[in-house]
Amino acid sequence: MKKIFTLIALMACFMGAKAEEKVDVEVDFSKFNDISEFSFFSWKGSESAMARLSIQDGCLHFHSEEATDPSWDCQFFPIGGVNAEVGVTYTLHYKIKGSVAQNVSMLGFGQTPYGQFAITTDWVEGTVDYEATSGDGNILMQCGDYVGDWDIAYLKITHDEVPSARPVEWIELLTNGDAEQPWGDLAETAYNDQENNYKICAWTKEKGVNLDENGAWNPFPARIEEVDGSNVFVVHGQVADTEGDPSAWDNQFWIEAPRELKVGSQFKLSFRYKASAAATTNTQFHHQNPSDYVHWQAIGDINFTTEWQTYEGTVTVPDAATQAWSIAFNLNPQNKDAVDFYFDDISLSLMKLDEGFFVATSNADKGIAYDYDNAIEFTDAGDGLLTATIGTAGKENTWVNEVQISTVRGHRGSFLGATIKPSGVIDGTEDGWLDYTAASNAKIKLPAAGVYTIYIDPEGMQIVFVKVEGEENKAPIDIVANPTEVIVKGLERDDLADGTNQDGTIKINEEEGGTGQPWDNQFFIVANRALSKGEVTVISFKYKASVAGATSGTQLHGDPGAYMHWSAIGSFNFTEEYQDFETTLTIPAEADQMKSIAFNMAEIKGACDYYIKDVIWKTEDGTETLIDMTGTKNFFVKEGAGTTPYEFGTDPNAINSVVAKAAAGNGAIYNLAGQRVNAAYKGLVIKDGKKYIAK
Repeated sequence: MKKIFTLIALMACFMGAKAEEKVDVEVDFSKFNDISEFSFFSWKGSESAMARLSIQDGCLHFHSEEATDPSWDCQFFPIGGVNAEVGVTYTLHYKIKGSVAQNVSMLGFGQTPYGQFAITTDWVEGTVDYEATSGDGNILMQCGDYVGDWDIAYLKITHDEVPSARPVEWIELLTNGDAEQPWGDLAETAYNDQENNYKICAWTKEKGVNLDENGAWNPFPARIEEVDGSNVFVVHGQVADTEGDPSAWDNQFWIEAPRELKVGSQFKLSFRYKASAAATTNTQFHHQNPSDYVHWQAIGDINFTTEWQTYEGTVTVPDAATQAWSIAFNLNPQNKDAVDFYFDDISLSLMKLDEGFFVATSNADKGIAYDYDNAIEFTDAGDGLLTATIGTAGKENTWVNEVQISTVRGHRGSFLGATIKPSGVIDGTEDGWLDYTAASNAKIKLPAAGVYTIYIDPEGMQIVFVKVEGEENKAPIDIVANPTEVIVKGLERDDLADGTNQDGTIKINEEEGGTGQPWDNQFFIVANRALSKGEVTVISFKYKASVAGATSGTQLHGDPGAYMHWSAIGSFNFTEEYQDFETTLTIPAEADQMKSIAFNMAEIKGACDYYIKDVIWKTEDGTETLIDMTGTKNFFVKEGAGTTPYEFGTDPNAINSVVAKAAAGNGAIYNLAGQRVNAAYKGLVIKDGKKYIAK
């Protein structure tokens, strides 16, 4: 009987638990009477979007009589304030109908880059799947080029979740979250005293209170007062009359964890809250010091009333919230009056996880997928070292070529958030010790598939990979710079377009009503293949400009013009003489499958010629060049607002003829070379005179 029971248990382990559909968020628009009731953030959408949206016949209704320029001037969040987990596939369920059949741009749930959302003239109930490359669980629709009407009846986000093989245990982190104990000796702790500030779970900032020598008012341990028969944390908010956006954080409250909330990890948060008047507050992630900002989105907006309410949620720390410790409540984005805010019964708990060092392995060629639940634990090797062996000697089907090493095990997101990354190229020899640092979602490429013994020196923060057996290492190739001198003839741009402040008011940049953008002139370095998150590359080039003091920021794109992520290789200050540049670029999760580095060359208003030459873009180990070493196919330029990127050295008017040809094509699709393609074509295409990213 015992043997049969054991066999059944083993079969269950091999077969795995059955996945269950989990609803992450669901929005039924028939439950709203007015668009003003619909808000995940204080910033619901741009002014032009909110003017076009309403609730009609139980649907979110969009009506537009003219297009906006640019199209992203009209954008809004139909879903936001939810956390996504990188690598998880989410399904968007929708019901939609429009007066015009047209695609609109949409940022998928937890996903960059932008995709296309199809609107047809018949009611369609459909689904779209997205693999999350970001922890920000928002959907952003950009519909400025849609002229007509459409209606959305509902939106829902789900994902398939496999129950954990081990029970999840949560550990409470906070001390005195119920406010029942006075702060005692900690009452005088300074907000920036990192030796002690994490011992206080609740912080307050009230305008004009706790001033420093510069006249700024600083956070202090939250007041504890008796309210409704029990001790609670109180913020005596003062009138928020600072000019502009900062008035939103004239008064603040923080929930402080006693340790870092690592990217990718999950925590449970609950608290009771009320205020002396109705008020909507924003939440952010901050560093260990309350008031040290990290990321704009934490747990969404919290709507206070004069009655006690309870917040309960499970939160995944997003990629952008690196080294976050505290959750900040900006108490005055809308209500600027003197309002008292009350918090009680605060609880913040983390999953109980295995701690140490653990390695998960992969080799797509051998069918070996990452198994985070069963990551191999490093063991004591003596002399202060830890060791683990991956793969099995004599069994080629166990050879691995990529690993992830983490300091925790037991939850996929937490594992990815606590990974480490070597500082250089792995050669597989005993002498190949490398420094390592913490880096979320770090994938480590091995020099070749094989069996490896890994040693870690935790105290010295060094690591080495010793190849036991396996394939021959790839040899570096002779990579030389592409000598092409690219000249971007940047045209004078219009005054910078106005923006929107956090409170919804217009932010005038240069002159009222301008339409200019920093990306009206651009240069693109385009890789020969899509690059995956975590890949490490090296890029170098020479650069100058005809105007000393010209500047350029950089972004990561898919195809040229298909924005993915704001951070690339930094900003550049041009001189009239050539300067040298070289850096390492690790592909972030937000730009998984990126192809292009974009330079925004209209940051200065005046016309300017920009010069780039001797470009090298290669993998860190030097075994692959990512661009051709001759020719112009990897260099695209955009010169002037409203123009389209084109290959440097070719006819810039060619793309315009493609646009004109596609505009009269009754739905025909063309690539950038003007060739007609079918619906299965992937990449930047022209359809009915408009550019789309086909996926």
